[in-house]
Amino acid sequence: MTILVTGATGTVSGALLGALAAHPSLKVRALVRDPAKAPAGVEVAVGDLEQPHTLADAFAGVETLWLLTAMGPTAPHASSNALWAARQAGVRHVVRLSAIGAAHDAPTRNGRLHALSDAELRASGPAWTVIRPAFFLQNLLGSINGGVLYGATGQGRLSPIDVRDIAAFGAAVLADPSPHAGRSYTITGPESLSMRDAAARIGAAYQDVPAGDVVSGMRSAGMPDWVADVTGEYLAAYAANWGDFVTPDFAAVMGRPARDFAAFARDHGLIVG
Repeated sequence: MTILVTGATGTVSGALLGALAAHPSLKVRALVRDPAKAPAGVEVAVGDLEQPHTLADAFAGVETLWLLTAMGPTAPHASSNALWAARQAGVRHVVRLSAIGAAHDAPTRNGRLHALSDAELRASGPAWTVIRPAFFLQNLLGSINGGVLYGATGQGRLSPIDVRDIAAFGAAVLADPSPHAGRSYTITGPESLSMRDAAARIGAAYQDVPAGDVVSGMRSAGMPDWVADVTGEYLAAYAANWGDFVTPDFAAVMGRPARDFAAFARDHGLIVG
């Protein structure tokens, strides 16, 4: 079975490629825009989801598609192009990485755009699976400095998940997609906690940061305004406990719980006290 992995140079798809290496019977092809940045160890196809005329060769012979699009206002365009190319190539199953809480009434533009693409996928023809991961634990790696964890979600609680677990979950679905056809999974970490709780777990002090400062800092660092503003929308939602829930989906598929914050912190040397 040939699997095409989009977003292959990104954090999640990069981890997915590593997880798929545990399934040597699978033929894995990575889609990249720039061949100079292509990952090692897999077949590489050059194409751009924003440019549909570049996709035919990349999708040829593909049976299963891992569909991940970069966050941004044109994400539905990229997703739609991928689905069109998949239909033309006869792809049998599409596994789409969506977003936590994706819905037409989501509190973020990103969530609402993902809802559009999820709906298009369900109507597109091939078998489908949607995976909606919670806040990434890896997002915290840049939030700890000098024994202080800086957070911008106030007292809000959320259930973050390790990117390595997202990748393992995705690889399990891709390796045997049929049992997951027509399923939408929301995968979370095993516990809901506030950033103040997280700081206490690793012996760090906690410093609350106004969400507006995060947004302005992202803009000053050169991030696109849209991405910075949507990050602010997520921070406001999480501060209001929008992410305060845990689902059984990860353990039901994987037969084990996702890594908790303490395990993540140990793995990354974040214990400071």
